Amino acid sequence: MTTRTRAVATVALATGLLFGCSTTPSTPQATDELMRKATAERQEWNKLDPQLDAFARRGHGYAFFPEVTKGAAGVGGGYGRGVVYEQGQHIGYADITQASAGLQLGGQTYSELVVFQNKAALDRFKQNQMEFAANASAVIAKTGAATNARFVDGVVVFVRPIVGAMAEASLGGQRTRYVAK
Repeated sequence: MTTRTRAVATVALATGLLFGCSTTPSTPQATDELMRKATAERQEWNKLDPQLDAFARRGHGYAFFPEVTKGAAGVGGGYGRGVVYEQGQHIGYADITQASAGLQLGGQTYSELVVFQNKAALDRFKQNQMEFAANASAVIAKTGAATNARFVDGVVVFVRPIVGAMAEASLGGQRTRYVAK
C-alpha cells in the first residue's frame, strides 16, 4: 500500500468515525447506558476532587462526556457522547468530534466536563456555535482543580484521562453538537 493510499484510508476512517455517530442515543437502552456511564464516571471525578461537582452546579449549566475515545497515526480523530444539564435539569445530549493532523501516534480514552458560567455561554453551546481551537486549554481533573479553575469566554473545560497514551504535536480542533432531549 502506498503512502498516499494509507493517507486517504486514514482520512476516510477518521471522517467516518467523526460523522457516522448520532448525537442522541438511538434506543432507550443506549440512553440508559449513557446515563449509567455518566453517573459512574462522575463518581470517579468526585473521588479526585469533590469540589468539581459543586463547581459544575454553581455554573448555569454543564455538559459531561463520560467517555471520549481518540486515536491517531499522523491524522487523528476522536468521538464522545455526553449529557447536558441546565440549572440541574437534564436538557439534552451532545457529542464531541475531533480532528487533527501532525506528529501524533497512539490512542486514549478520557472523560470531559464543560462548565458554562452563564446563560449566554450555554446558549452558544446549544446553538452549536462553540468550537475549541488549537489554543484552547483544559484543566486536568485532580484534587484542587475546581479551586483554581478560571472561565474563558464563559466556559471552563476539565479533562480526566482514563486509559491509553498519545504522543502528539499536532494542530486540530474539537467541535460539539447539541440536541435537546
